[in-house]
Order: sequence, then structure tokens, then C-alpha cells
Amino acid sequence: MEFWNNIYSNFNPIAFSVFSLNVHWYGMMYVLALLSALGVAKWLIKKDNLPITQSQLDDYFIYIEIGIILGARLGYIIFYSPDTIEYLTHPWQIFNPFENGEFVGIRGMSYHGAVIGFFLGGWYYVRKHKVSFGILLDLAAIAVPAGFIFGRIGNFLNQELVGRATDVPWGIYVDGILRHPSQLYESFLEGVVVFLVTYSLRHYKHFNGELILVYGFMYGLGRFIAEFFRQPDVQLGFIYGGWMSMGQLLSSFMIITAIILWSYIMKTKGLNLSSRA
Repeated sequence: MEFWNNIYSNFNPIAFSVFSLNVHWYGMMYVLALLSALGVAKWLIKKDNLPITQSQLDDYFIYIEIGIILGARLGYIIFYSPDTIEYLTHPWQIFNPFENGEFVGIRGMSYHGAVIGFFLGGWYYVRKHKVSFGILLDLAAIAVPAGFIFGRIGNFLNQELVGRATDVPWGIYVDGILRHPSQLYESFLEGVVVFLVTYSLRHYKHFNGELILVYGFMYGLGRFIAEFFRQPDVQLGFIYGGWMSMGQLLSSFMIITAIILWSYIMKTKGLNLSSRA
């Protein structure tokens, strides 16, 4: 497995160039993630004959993408960045892609912040267009994990969010240290597994919106497990007990919130496990 162990030494992160513009595999994976999520959503609308038009879905997608981008960036600044106060007192720097006059891109995005932005963007869309929020959320609960598969592969190809040091034979050398390919673990746990679970349960839900709670629970669980193999953020390290990372803490909140909301809705609606929406 020598080639695999040293794949970063044998891999060019630039897929191709157009004139002087380099196109990275990382960017291509993220485009593929967005297209696959939208494609799965459109396929499900037709397959399950959902009361959502293609134009409504396209508009909804724009709203949540804006929410996700804003939420992901602000979430990173609040939860992870060591320069939180600097950003909050100089908000024009939040989306500044230049550093000392050099273009470096926008660095630092938070998944959990993206989740908050996703809900706010979707809520704003529903208020304006009077579409069932529950149905849209359930649709996203299946489509988003499909995109996550490619998003995490993009993290792997970009050599970011690296794993912890290990001696497993399938480890990847990063700066001379053999590490878990934790991004691929996340691709499987947060992408493949969550997609299969939410897709399989779509005809067995008890109320509209239940699948997004299943997604929240399953993603939180998958992320919590994957974090045991992922290197904690260097600026934070472990935040509790010498083992819990910020990602695990936020994922715990997701799991608990999903369970509480599910129990509350089932109780208030007077539903039981034999009833179906």
C-alpha cells in the first residue's frame, strides 16, 4: 500500500488549468457535491410525486445556499477562530479573501454554523413562498448527505481536516506523519450511512419534518465517531476531559436536540410508532 500511504506525494491537487487559472480537484468536488444534492432532490420530487415544483426547488436551493455560506463562515468565526473579537470588531474582514495584499481565499468554514444558516435560509424562503417547511426539510435530509460524500472527498484531496497519527496500514502520510484518512471516514459515516438511513425511512415517517431530525441524530452520531480519528483544530485542541473536541461537543448538541424535538412533536401530535404521515 506504499502508493496509497504516500498518495499526497504522488497527487497533484490541480486538476487542470485554463489559461492562468488553476482548477483544483477540491473545487470540483464541491461543485459535484452541490450538483449531486440538487440532482437527488429533483429525482426524489419526481419519484415520490412530492408537492414541490422544480422552480420552487431551484429558488429554495438559492436561499439555503446563501444561508449555508453565511452560517458556515460566521460559525467558524464564533466557534473555532482564535480571532473572533478581531472579526466581530472589523466585520468587513469576514469575507476578505486578501491577506497582506495577497489573494489567499476565504479560510475557515463551520459545518454546524452552516446548519444554522440552512435552517434560517429555508425558514425565510418558506415565509415568503408558503411551501411546506417539513416536506422541504425531509427532502434536504436525503439530498444533503449525498452531497456530503463528495464534499468530504474534497477535504481529503485538499489535504485538510487531517486525521490523527496512527499505525494502521491504510494510513496517509501528511508532512511525514502517518495519519488516519479521517475525511474518508466522514464521507462514509456522514454521507453514505446518513443517506441510506434517511432514504430508507422516507415512506415510514410519522410527520413531515421527521427525516431532518433523523438526519440531525445520524449526522451528529457519525461526526462524533469520526472525530475520534480526526485531528482536533490546532487552535482549540481538546476542550473537555482531554478527549472531547469542539466538533464532538456541537455534534452532541445536535443529537440531543433531535431527540428532544422528536419526542416533543410525537407527544404533542399524539402519535405512536404505528402511525404514519
